[in-house]
Amino acid sequence: MTTDFLSLAQSLEAEMIARRRDFHRHPELGFQEVRTAGIVAQELNALGLEVRTGVGRTGVVGLLEGDQPGPTVLLRFDMDALPIVEANTTDYVSQNTGVMHACGHDGHTTIGLAVAKILMRYRKEMAGTLKFVFQPGEEGCGGAKAMVDDGVLTAPAPERSLALHIWNDKPIGWVAATDGPTMAAADKFTITLQGKGGHAASPYQTKDPIVAAAQIVTALQSIPARNVDALESAVLSITSIKGGEAFNVIPDGVTMLGTVRTFQPAVRELVMRRFEEVVQGIAQAMLCLANIRYEVTTPAVINQTTMSAEVRALAQTLPGVTEVVAHERTMGSEDMAYMMDTVPGCYFFVGSANAEKELNYPHHHPRFDFDERALTLGAALMAKAAAQYVLR
Repeated sequence: MTTDFLSLAQSLEAEMIARRRDFHRHPELGFQEVRTAGIVAQELNALGLEVRTGVGRTGVVGLLEGDQPGPTVLLRFDMDALPIVEANTTDYVSQNTGVMHACGHDGHTTIGLAVAKILMRYRKEMAGTLKFVFQPGEEGCGGAKAMVDDGVLTAPAPERSLALHIWNDKPIGWVAATDGPTMAAADKFTITLQGKGGHAASPYQTKDPIVAAAQIVTALQSIPARNVDALESAVLSITSIKGGEAFNVIPDGVTMLGTVRTFQPAVRELVMRRFEEVVQGIAQAMLCLANIRYEVTTPAVINQTTMSAEVRALAQTLPGVTEVVAHERTMGSEDMAYMMDTVPGCYFFVGSANAEKELNYPHHHPRFDFDERALTLGAALMAKAAAQYVLR
């Protein structure tokens, strides 16, 4: 394939920067992406794609059908922002108080529209269909599953899938497409401990849920440390403990929240089983009752190895890409997994940090921002990756 996708993306660079900054000024939370989805639908319609709105509530799907029959490839781009008060002082700072694009989804949506614009010009040479999926509610709202439930994987059914994430852990010019597991399965849990409250000066008259909670926190850390094979990966974090209101009162109950992250299904099952045993065992020993609500939220993102190798090979041909790796994994989760569970795919990362310009704050930080050259590299690589399957 001789098409210079980088030059095509560079020709859209000013337009992409302006669009990304507009999205950044007007962030919307999951399933509230009305303005964003409206712009996406309008742009896709203007390009001549077949557009469907309201998929998974606020999602948008655009079909770019080639003049010749061939495979269908799904390209996913997420649109939602986070409930964070932005601390940046740029001229494109969020105008929606308490909501911020702190993960780069404004960039992803921008890249998706640029890729559609780039590949639309090759419609007559295409043998197959590109299904552009602009997803709502990735940040823990279940947007991918909502779109799957709404038929995004049908009519037509894709045979391959691609997604990307700009990555502020790494500098501009870096690209990763990992073989196999690349983002973790994410579960969340709530533990409610019921004891017997009383005066803090007379703890012997109580069944203290605070002491039980403290021991549970410590004991749960033994699961990844002592039950999971040292060559495997698991994270178990308690993120909230609430109980009691006064310094001299032992409360009746304590509520604890947290998350579990794993890559392998067998490890996930092990952690879930031991979690139940540890919590119930300690609660019983401390004369408390434990109620556990354990929710499986998203499976692991697992790349198809052939596709990830293809993306790496394509990345190495792009001027401006300085490093390509096959081993970037994160315990962060991504509900693109719900689509990739059915449709083999590759989820790749594009470095976006620039330390010299202080554009290296981590994702979900109030000062998150990124080097906008990542828009150009991301669009070029996504267009090139998609085109290899449909351009003849």
